[in-house]
Amino acid sequence: MKYARIDGIDKKISRLLQGSIMLSADDRDGNFRLLDACFESGFNAFDTAHSYGGGLTDTELGAWIKSRGIRDEVVILAKCAHPENGIADRVRPEYIRSDLEESLERLGTDYVELFLLHRDSRDYPVGEIVDVLHEAKEAGQIGVYGGSNWLADRVQAANDYAAANGKTPFGAVSPQFSVAEMVVPAWEGCISVSGDGGEADRAFYAENDISLFTWSSLAGGFMTGKFTRDNLDTFTEYWDTNPIGAYAYENNFKRLDRVIELAADRGLSPAQISVAYVLNNGPRIHAIVANWEVEQVPVNAAAADIELSADEIAWLELKTEEKPA
Repeated sequence: MKYARIDGIDKKISRLLQGSIMLSADDRDGNFRLLDACFESGFNAFDTAHSYGGGLTDTELGAWIKSRGIRDEVVILAKCAHPENGIADRVRPEYIRSDLEESLERLGTDYVELFLLHRDSRDYPVGEIVDVLHEAKEAGQIGVYGGSNWLADRVQAANDYAAANGKTPFGAVSPQFSVAEMVVPAWEGCISVSGDGGEADRAFYAENDISLFTWSSLAGGFMTGKFTRDNLDTFTEYWDTNPIGAYAYENNFKRLDRVIELAADRGLSPAQISVAYVLNNGPRIHAIVANWEVEQVPVNAAAADIELSADEIAWLELKTEEKPA
């Protein structure tokens, strides 16, 4: 496993984070076995959110951390202000405060290392958002804060306000990023930095030393090779039809063809190449992955150590025609 550092957090952070959406309400033993396997494979950072499972993921993750006595060894990325309870726009100070307090209680801790706004509300004054996040940081509840599904111009506006008013700037963001471009948003309000359209945002974050915690590195499973041009109409489950709508387009199939070819050449899986692509795009990029089974953990963990050349990355992105030797 590879690790990185972020100003404001006194721990190294694994380049791969384990998601929590797969944690079950009726199988705590299974949840703990999965999280144990992740920790033993080098994952020391875990992604959760106030909205996931109505608080289930916060509760299960917190219970596991407490039972293992490892709070000082792990990094928690928590998220707030997602649409909930029929309220579409919760990017407001009152919801940010209440979501943070409730997540901390569920997690059984008095602080989280990373705290991100799950959505943006582009018409809302960014200064009021920075103010409430800075207040929580000053109170010791947050290490680093930022936005999930925020575009770079809004992050710039937040950091301009922070600089002008003596507040802490955004230090992390969490967009979608994968070999495949997200042609249609997987969910309303989702932001991607994949493909040519995301290059400017990626450059902005790199130039400003803002860490990325990217989600859906496998494009909802599309980059595993599970989906083909000929089998799309055989899928009926939501977690399959959702990525089909977002990623199943010809240019992405061309990218997938190249991922499969490179994986075969390297003796790796398409999923490993796809995760490696994300991490090899910059030293401040982390990938949130979803190990659903214990057996998947070491396979995904190994992807953190795979090196891809700039030529290989360009070829996967369809920017060059000849495959690198």
